[in-house]
Amino acid sequence: MILVYTPRISSRIEYISGLLLGNILGADWECTSDKKRLEGFNGPKISYGKQPPARDTLHIPASGFLMERGVHFFFPEMDYFDDLPALFPVPDPADNTLHFDLFAAAFYLVSRYEEYLPHHADAHGRFQVSESFAYKNKFYTCAVVNRYALLIKKRLLQSHQGYPFKASAFSFMPTYDIDVAYAYQGRSLFRNLFGIMRSVGQLDIQSLKKRFMVIIKKEKDPFDTYDYQLELSKKYGIKAYYFFLCADYGPYDKNLAPISKKFVSLVKTLGDYAHIGIHPSYRSNVEEDLLQNEINRLAGILNQEIHCSRQHYLKMTLPKTYQILLKHDVRFDFTMGFAGRPGFRASIATPFQFYDLELEKETPLIVVPLTVMDGTLRNYMGLSPAEAWQVVKQLIMEAEEVGGTFSTLWHNDTLRSDNDPEGWVQFYEKMYHYASKKHIKTQNNDPLYSARKY
Repeated sequence: MILVYTPRISSRIEYISGLLLGNILGADWECTSDKKRLEGFNGPKISYGKQPPARDTLHIPASGFLMERGVHFFFPEMDYFDDLPALFPVPDPADNTLHFDLFAAAFYLVSRYEEYLPHHADAHGRFQVSESFAYKNKFYTCAVVNRYALLIKKRLLQSHQGYPFKASAFSFMPTYDIDVAYAYQGRSLFRNLFGIMRSVGQLDIQSLKKRFMVIIKKEKDPFDTYDYQLELSKKYGIKAYYFFLCADYGPYDKNLAPISKKFVSLVKTLGDYAHIGIHPSYRSNVEEDLLQNEINRLAGILNQEIHCSRQHYLKMTLPKTYQILLKHDVRFDFTMGFAGRPGFRASIATPFQFYDLELEKETPLIVVPLTVMDGTLRNYMGLSPAEAWQVVKQLIMEAEEVGGTFSTLWHNDTLRSDNDPEGWVQFYEKMYHYASKKHIKTQNNDPLYSARKY
């Protein structure tokens, strides 16, 4: 066991101790404010406070940030230590003392403290990557919090060689958002007529022909790429996650009707081979009551409870979105990523429990970090597949080095092979193959098991 001594225990200190020592390093740990217990303890120990104790204890200097409650507008100072961004630096540290308040740094990043503060949101009301402290300081592609944990491990092993830390295993997590299940199939007569009129108005003969051939079942729907996805899953032995939009039709919510036979059949089929979650509608961010109806629709199709989600358009506001999800018994959310850039929004590559700064407590909601989305590479960044591969390969290597998770978000329509002159389908398969070969198949790799439970 690792003993953490601090003169006064706060909920923030307990939370970040558990995240770094328990969740990431896989060690048993305990916080104490009893100094005599610290002095009599023979195992690896950490002191967190103003003054360093005995020499055989790793000391992390406390800045006071973890004793605060609520949020106030500030940005921490930053230096570098062991080539890592060192938030809350300390001048002239004593022997066996880290050069910065590592606990505060990790908490600031993973709690998303900055997202509670006033900021310039984008057109969809989202916190932008350009507003991020990590982006501004050029470390948003680094899993800094995982590396903080590994720094603690390194320092503790200097005084306690052979301590049995559990080895972290890299995992690859392919996920899919089903915003529009089919381009033509399963649509109502009205929506098909509207689509035909639009194609006629635009003189889009190719689209008219395609729609007709799909409707009479002479050609496959271009958005029907599910067999390909399942083939990859079977080939590499990795169970994917699917998030279905089950909303009424709207300006940003344009999936098939949830009662459509084609939609119901698809959900049931994929449910036999994959994890299924809800894709809360764009409107549900404003009209909270819609969420339960959407969850009930998906649960009714599968005849099972729904506990996983990812927000449509990655649209979320902290802490409101997560508080709403918890009200509706969602326990795993996969939204934590930036639309504008791939990387680590919370500076971590490991699923973690959400700490609510408004309520000042750890919650049961497990946040699964999103590393990269198809639209980020193609649309926001405008990369070619070759350029995107260099970006993605570095992110996979980063997640592998820290024993974290590399999570992807792809859409069924971007995997269509009938209109792919640049080779994005080949890119996806290359990425899938590369990440899968590094994936270590253990139950603990799954986010449903990897974070601490209540």
